[in-house]
Amino acid sequence: MKKHKSGFVNIIGNPNVGKSTLMNALVGEKLSIITSKAQTTRHRILGIVNGDDFQVILSDTPGIIKPAYELQESMMDFVRSALEDADILLYMVEIGEQALKDEILFERIEKSDTPILLLINKIDTSNQETLEAQVQHWKEVLPRAEIYPISALKGFNVPEVFQRILELLPEGPAYFPKDQLTDKPERFFVNETIREKILQFYKKEIPYAVEIETEEFFEEEDIIRIRAVIMVERDSQKGIIIGHKGSALKRVGVESRKDLEKFFDKQVHLETYVKVNKNWRSNPNQLRRFGYQQK
Repeated sequence: MKKHKSGFVNIIGNPNVGKSTLMNALVGEKLSIITSKAQTTRHRILGIVNGDDFQVILSDTPGIIKPAYELQESMMDFVRSALEDADILLYMVEIGEQALKDEILFERIEKSDTPILLLINKIDTSNQETLEAQVQHWKEVLPRAEIYPISALKGFNVPEVFQRILELLPEGPAYFPKDQLTDKPERFFVNETIREKILQFYKKEIPYAVEIETEEFFEEEDIIRIRAVIMVERDSQKGIIIGHKGSALKRVGVESRKDLEKFFDKQVHLETYVKVNKNWRSNPNQLRRFGYQQK
């Protein structure tokens, strides 16, 4: 009989390298929201993959940035914590990248004895010559890492990465119940689904000034009734979110509801409102309220 394996497999990298796409591909469910904008992921999200003799706990973290305000500082705290408890580290880069945006963090990775799989993503957008040069570059930069060229979007080499994870996973009991998919509650995924639509539909600073709070979540036999508030920092942003005669807010609500019905596999009634919460991104009390401050 095989011994049971279990461990944390933490995904880190610069913004827009495809961490969330890989996470969802490995888990087989859409847990992390995906958009083309940087800083889409704000929290550390766990996705749990169970087998008869293993439990892989995948951790998607925010992209590595140089923080400009309190919210971004808190986002980087999630990344640092992911380095501390990793049994295996998936360090993601994309074709053309040469270094991590935080040199101190990279030094910690170099000195760590945690197994590292360096994944060169988006190879479907490149050619063989460029890829070979990238592989050689990263062999020199991080000699002890195992390098895997992948396309998270197309699924290329993703099964091979997962198989290597299983081989490297330490022996141990499951950390979570075997039927659990993530560590986050339902309301978290409501918030993230709405925030994803705002990232997709609005430009400039608007998406980054927004936070979502699900005030009500009532699950009945045939329907889930949800009331969510979209927080912005200024009155002018509130007007942009609502749009002419409420048209922009209605679009967010309709598209969010469609995704939530797929996620929960049940009819959803979603009400959305907009409130001004001035300078919440720089307010430690507000950040704690929204689950960012770890200290």
